[in-house]
Amino acid sequence: MTSDRDGAIGIFDSGVGGLTVLDAILRALPHEDLVYLGDTGRAPYGTKSAETVTRYSIENLDFLLEKGVKMVVVACNSASSVALDALRARTDVPVVGVIEPGARAAVARTRSGKVGVIGTEATIASGAYTRALRALAPRLELYTRACPLLVPLTEEGWTDGPVARGAVDTYLGSLARSGIDVLILGCTHYPLLRPLIAAAMGADVALVDSADETAREVAARLGESGLARGGGGSTSFFVTDVPDRFVRIGQRFLGARVESAVRIER
Repeated sequence: MTSDRDGAIGIFDSGVGGLTVLDAILRALPHEDLVYLGDTGRAPYGTKSAETVTRYSIENLDFLLEKGVKMVVVACNSASSVALDALRARTDVPVVGVIEPGARAAVARTRSGKVGVIGTEATIASGAYTRALRALAPRLELYTRACPLLVPLTEEGWTDGPVARGAVDTYLGSLARSGIDVLILGCTHYPLLRPLIAAAMGADVALVDSADETAREVAARLGESGLARGGGGSTSFFVTDVPDRFVRIGQRFLGARVESAVRIER
């Protein structure tokens, strides 16, 4: 890890979903500088091969390292599920993914031993959540479900109404009858659909948001290393496509805090 506590925390995602992670980090660590990269020109990652997602993730990492960051947060479940090992092998800067924190929180909260996971096709197909959960609690009964339509719905702002509700109910109908008592929201877009997901699953199912759990891990690791900042705090946004759409959608996540974004060439 760089010894410069004034270095920023770098965060990347395939698009805007990682802003839920950025928001959680902002709330947990308001004095830190944050640099966010949304690879909007190549989103979504969830339908691409592991090799492609890994290549994109390495390029995103290299961009953030050029900014002198002291930690990198992979705020994308698809990238976290297939690229973490490659990213960690490339740098001494700590790289934090969103899967392990979510898995730990799910294991801590389940009482029935039945846990569900929803995510993109890439995340579910990778088996990353299954491996992480089984490593913590081998006897868990796991139910996973790919929900590919939920990302484009949230990016278009369709987080309520009959279309979004119908998609959520269709994907989650059988999960709601499975007997799980914890559901991991295994995509950073899904917190925007939390009210619909909660309604579909019922009051007895706890929802685990990896964004909040990841923010706790980032705060803990900075505190342990003595690199947490005591004052200041600014946020910069970079994208790989036209910034206007990112800013418009980003304001649904963060309000006026997303005022502008800088486009970088790929």
